[in-house]
Amino acid sequence: MTVILVRHGRSTANTSGVLAGRTPGVGLDEIGAAQAAALTGRLGGVLGDLNAVVRSPLQRCAETVAPLVRSLAERPGEGAPEIIDDQLAEVDYGDWSNRPLTELVGEPLWKVVQQQPSAAVFPGGEGLLDVSRRATATVRALDKIYGGPDGTGLWLACSHGDVLKAILADALGMHLDAFQRIVVDPASISVVHYASARPYVHTVNNPGDLSLPPRPAQAAAVGGSTGTP
Repeated sequence: MTVILVRHGRSTANTSGVLAGRTPGVGLDEIGAAQAAALTGRLGGVLGDLNAVVRSPLQRCAETVAPLVRSLAERPGEGAPEIIDDQLAEVDYGDWSNRPLTELVGEPLWKVVQQQPSAAVFPGGEGLLDVSRRATATVRALDKIYGGPDGTGLWLACSHGDVLKAILADALGMHLDAFQRIVVDPASISVVHYASARPYVHTVNNPGDLSLPPRPAQAAAVGGSTGTP
């Protein structure tokens, strides 16, 4: 079962250097809208294989997948439903929400977020460890639903930077304290294949077109993708 992880396109908050969090009304800027329009083409030949498009309830994610959802609806067959899941929402940054990043850098908690994120709890909000738990549990549960009974199903999840980094850290077998080493840019694509033994990470932070092998887990076999010594 394989999930395509998409971060929302560049938002007005990204442009202005503000930590949007769950602040309502934060949409895509001009570049973000262009990134959303390009997403369908970037997914190329896998569009017909998508079983679902699951997204965060926030506006910037809705705008990112909107062109894709429209394109899928125009295709013959049942298509892929758009599903909103609150557990893929942005981190609740609490009192940090809607504040300039230049201000937050001076907060003592900033160093904790960067150096030991598992211990970071945002005032009036949630902790990054809780974010990791809810996000990874949600993606694994959704994968069992949309991955298909034969284990070859493909689905897409659109969420936010820190949420996706937590999911990828889990798939890579990394402690959450190392998740700041992962880069997930706006509109980037990452891919995780959840096999019975373990997750396999196919790609991270891809800014271009998606290309998937027939069996994503094969690359981890002894001898690489060919299985030869």
